[in-house]
Amino acid sequence: SNRDKPHPFSWHERLHSFVYAGRGLKLLWREHNTHIHLAATILVGGQGDGLTTIEWAAIVIVIGFVWVAEALNTAIERLCDHVEPQQHPSIAAVKDIAAAAVLIAALTAALTGIIIFVPHIISCIAAWLS
Repeated sequence: SNRDKPHPFSWHERLHSFVYAGRGLKLLWREHNTHIHLAATILVGGQGDGLTTIEWAAIVIVIGFVWVAEALNTAIERLCDHVEPQQHPSIAAVKDIAAAAVLIAALTAALTGIIIFVPHIISCIAAWLS
């Protein structure tokens, strides 16, 4: 097909790819789970006073990991629904595995948050008690 043939580099096409990505973000925003992820992102970001640069980097990486997993899960779900509108065991398995990826990312983020925030919480409590 014409799509598989190499074509010359174009700045216009590269810049236009941001338009496609923006459309994707708009579509992703319509998903209910993205509102939950946004609330968690804001909540965690608001608790970042006193974190080291490395702690902040870890937090940003795991937050991005969750957002990427959610975006890929949403894309996979939409593709599956398009390919097979009726319920099908194989499609259900694919969608469940994609959802599991989001769960793994969220659990990784939660564990990272516990590792980073619990020592800060303990030292705040210890300072308050002394």
